[in-house]
Amino acid sequence: MRRIVGSLALVLAVTACGGEVTTASGGGTASASPAPPGSASAAATTAPPAETPAPLPTGPNVSGCFTEKDGVIFKHANDLPGVIMGKGPVGVVITYERRGSVCDWRPLSDRLVAAGYRVLLYNRDSSIFPEDGAVAMGKRLAKEKGVKRIFVVGGSIGATTAVPAAERLVSEAKGVKVAGVVALSGEADTEKAAALTVPLLQIGSENDGYGGADSIQRIDAAATKAPDKDKLIIPGESLHASALFDSRYGQEVIEKIVTFMDRHKG
Repeated sequence: MRRIVGSLALVLAVTACGGEVTTASGGGTASASPAPPGSASAAATTAPPAETPAPLPTGPNVSGCFTEKDGVIFKHANDLPGVIMGKGPVGVVITYERRGSVCDWRPLSDRLVAAGYRVLLYNRDSSIFPEDGAVAMGKRLAKEKGVKRIFVVGGSIGATTAVPAAERLVSEAKGVKVAGVVALSGEADTEKAAALTVPLLQIGSENDGYGGADSIQRIDAAATKAPDKDKLIIPGESLHASALFDSRYGQEVIEKIVTFMDRHKG
């Protein structure tokens, strides 16, 4: 009995000191030894080095995601920043969702610039209705040298207001043609959709509570004056607006947009 108690005390003492407890196959006493360097045990107890976060840009930028290396940084509204990228004759104004960011739209904007489009992204002013902001940005892009046509693109509330914003630009932006609208997860008013006279592409996921399949079908049916209508509904998903880009459907969604724009850029 004393031998058992003594052995148990030895095991507890070794374990408390952080050593490994090993038992010889022949029933010998327990012993402890430090794990050799480079072994799996040593690796498990060594914390990996912390990653150094990328430094935030110190010069003019938009939300830390776009800098002067990407394009021309400008100021609008209440001294909020925006960026114009690319040099093509067809412009694209992108208005992000209410809780979104310009950063969320980088996958699409990079692809559009690579495809030869001139892209404008801007930090929205919460005191300005998104439709008015989109119209103002459309007019701004229309003044850029060489821009002949404009697409209006939006996500969620940006998509909802893209439809009336496009029609306002048709009448207000003299000399520049609105090439079309791309709406991701939008809920456009059917009367405003019925007034749309430019091509329309709608994209969303089937089960999205805002801008899902039912809304897309309703708007598609209402937009009878649009010279071309196209849609992409992701089945069985509830991905919203720019979240589509980071999903497994991201490439399909982006290429659908580029194909639509190529078809209507003139």
